[in-house]
Amino acid sequence: MKEEPPTQRTPPASPTPSLSLQPPREDSDPPALWIFGYGSLVWRPDFAYSNSRVGFVRGYSRRFWQGDTFHRGSDKMPGRVVTLLEDHEGCTWGVAYEVRGEQISEALKYLDVREAVLGGYDTKVVTFYPQDAPDQPLRALAYVATPQNPGYLGPAPEEDIATQILACSGRSGHNLEYLLRLADFIRLCGPQAQDEHLAAIVDAVGALLPCFCPSGQTLAMA
Repeated sequence: MKEEPPTQRTPPASPTPSLSLQPPREDSDPPALWIFGYGSLVWRPDFAYSNSRVGFVRGYSRRFWQGDTFHRGSDKMPGRVVTLLEDHEGCTWGVAYEVRGEQISEALKYLDVREAVLGGYDTKVVTFYPQDAPDQPLRALAYVATPQNPGYLGPAPEEDIATQILACSGRSGHNLEYLLRLADFIRLCGPQAQDEHLAAIVDAVGALLPCFCPSGQTLAMA
């Protein structure tokens, strides 16, 4: 998923689908909405929330198949960021954020720019299983890039994706930073959080890195 929007005015985003809000926990509590992040949202949500939980969704796999011409790339050299691919045997780990009351409209307004207008993502309702209580799933909103959006790049060999990631950067920093932050999050989730696609790209980057930094210099993470 993508990151912070620019300050200038942007066109309106596509409508957010209907998602039933959870009832108040007590008479004084406002209704809640859960938002599932599986890309940059896992480390940088940039919206106010009341609670967050690590967990997973079933039936989807994470793929570096979406192009990014703003945050992690440019028009001439698009970066690679993740989307969700429907996969009957898939399981994707991420973070669900609970927003309540006024937080709901503010979060959706922000994400409709960050994800829909800038990123080309559509909204989808998914079932989220918290790591600490997988038998108590939650309904959550997720932003998913489909092949119908103009930024979609689709599949490619891991070596080609790694080369593209190493070569690209945007207003939010180097594309490599995005990859490594996501890999760090998966490691923190524990051995049960497997992501073979992500791991293969990290390995490919490690093999290619000497070609990009032959003198041993490290890439600057803006």
